[in-house]
Amino acid sequence: MIETKALGVSLSGKTIISDIAFSAKPGEVTAIVGPNGSGKTTLLRALSGDITYKGTAYLDGQSFAEIKPWQMAARRAVLPQASALSFPFTVREIVKIGLTGGYSGVSRDEEKRLPDLALQRVDLAGFGGRLYQELSGGEQQRVQLARVLCQVWKPVVDGKPRYLFLDEPISSLDIRHQIVVMEIAKDFAAAGGGVIAILHDLNLTAMFADRIAVMNRGKLDVIGTPREALTDERLERVYECTLRVGVPPEKGVPFVLPQSAYRSAAE
Repeated sequence: MIETKALGVSLSGKTIISDIAFSAKPGEVTAIVGPNGSGKTTLLRALSGDITYKGTAYLDGQSFAEIKPWQMAARRAVLPQASALSFPFTVREIVKIGLTGGYSGVSRDEEKRLPDLALQRVDLAGFGGRLYQELSGGEQQRVQLARVLCQVWKPVVDGKPRYLFLDEPISSLDIRHQIVVMEIAKDFAAAGGGVIAILHDLNLTAMFADRIAVMNRGKLDVIGTPREALTDERLERVYECTLRVGVPPEKGVPFVLPQSAYRSAAE
């Protein structure tokens, strides 16, 4: 399990997040939601080791500070919001980078096939020989996801769960590929790994997340199940607009609708 206690980050003398008690369990998709500037990416960057933080963070009870970088790279893979490249790499070359930074958990012979398997998994079969810069933004985003999948291809190795850290993994994708990516996250968790994903689409979040952490003004407002986290009162307060949460009777999965336009018309 990944867990933080009193975690805080200050940048250029300004407090960005503070007193964060966050947790993410293996076997679950944990989504982080909240308005722009609420601290979502800062929290994920702290967990990724990209920025310094106050407080403590643990992986299976061991402090992050005690884990060597190469050991951490074998336990988690990070998909940032954006990845800029200046050189003409092919798609396969980009995906293979994941094999150098982590530990796929498969044999050497199987590793040779992993880049193509990962591309197939993100619906980019046959794209290996194409230049990365020639792809659309959404295709590039899926190439980067294939890269991080190669890094932790097996969700559990030697009995230890591994993690995917995904910062807005569906932001540039059409609806079909949004679902493809969320199904990848769900499958990774179902196989024993853990997923921490920053998301903006509250409906897809409710559909695929096991637990939701709601960030607001640098604080963790709540962490709980979709029905616990996504309430009318909380979403209106956090997002500062009128929202309504409904629950279809069949599966009990919440869905969120903006109501401000209707309210304005009625008034």
